[in-house]
Amino acid sequence: MKNILATQPRYNRPAIAFHWLIVLLVALAYLAIEIRGPKGTDSRTFWTSVHFAAGTLVLTLSILRVLWRFSSRRPDPLPQPFVLALLAKLAHLMLYLFTLGQPLLGIAFVNMGGHPVEITPLHLSFTLFGPNPALRGPLKETHEWLGNAFYYVIALHALAALWHHFVKRDATLRRILP
Repeated sequence: MKNILATQPRYNRPAIAFHWLIVLLVALAYLAIEIRGPKGTDSRTFWTSVHFAAGTLVLTLSILRVLWRFSSRRPDPLPQPFVLALLAKLAHLMLYLFTLGQPLLGIAFVNMGGHPVEITPLHLSFTLFGPNPALRGPLKETHEWLGNAFYYVIALHALAALWHHFVKRDATLRRILP
């Protein structure tokens, strides 16, 4: 078992860094929105800004990660049944769509309310979309629904990695560990 990494190469350092930085930033975005506090409080202002910063960084790193994915060599997939390979591809596609789409939905929600996204700690303010109050409500609902749904997708992804590591005892998890 110790020699499996010699025959199953790891992901390269940038791919591993993108993966774990995005994991940490998604966790921070979730934490910030869950503990932000009541409307009108300094706590809410601070944690909302942290949420915006984390989401914006998730989007930025996800774009870079996709570009890196298509421009660098990845390790060959480990042998597994067709159904598991298909489920893995579907899960990864969903995770990519989430890390790209969810921040864009959040930015659109804020911008369509006539406000820029403000990332106070970085003294950054930006607008990607013009005001559109009619779309703001549905965007907020979609952003929140996807955020809740992705708790489950993220959990399944983590559980699958742990299953590969502890049950199948293959190198799936070890190939992406820092």
